[in-house]
Amino acid sequence: MSARSGPRSAGPSPAGLALGAVRWLDRNLEKSVLLLAYSACAVIIAVEVFRRYALSVQAPWSTTIPAYMFLWVTWLGAAYGVKIRAHLSFGEVRDRLSRRTQYLLMQMDYLLYLVFGLVVIHYSGELLSMQMDNFSVVPGTDDVPQWWFYSATPVGWCLLLFRVLQNAVIDFRAMRTGAPLKVRGELALD
Repeated sequence: MSARSGPRSAGPSPAGLALGAVRWLDRNLEKSVLLLAYSACAVIIAVEVFRRYALSVQAPWSTTIPAYMFLWVTWLGAAYGVKIRAHLSFGEVRDRLSRRTQYLLMQMDYLLYLVFGLVVIHYSGELLSMQMDNFSVVPGTDDVPQWWFYSATPVGWCLLLFRVLQNAVIDFRAMRTGAPLKVRGELALD
């Protein structure tokens, strides 16, 4: 038996796998859903345009489903924009301010996001509840619930607020340690 051989590892632990999955979701959740939803919209539109002009037929839901799917693209795209700090931040002006002023303005941004987000989540939740109670279906379909698509607003805003809180923690740590503040993000589509 060599010095290198020893008890064999049974593989990654369940906790390690779960942590890896959470890290992957943190890096890729928005991008994955955006890619899926946007691709589905494009495919539906392309197929239905072909069918309409080449075959003179069209699915009755083909104009509504892509529009509803765009709700997911919009709100998860907004959350992704907050995550990578590509949102409106007046970066050119803020770059010229003192570190402390930059930090205070960023915290004010986060507070405004939280207040506005809670209002949006509350009222979109009421709308969602009403659609579920009324069994609203997507026009042109017999049984596709509208709430599947309208849930994008509260879900997207919950994720957006989670990203706001992540950025606030990152900024707090940077401020405490003296690391540079990340006032503006760079588009990272890796």
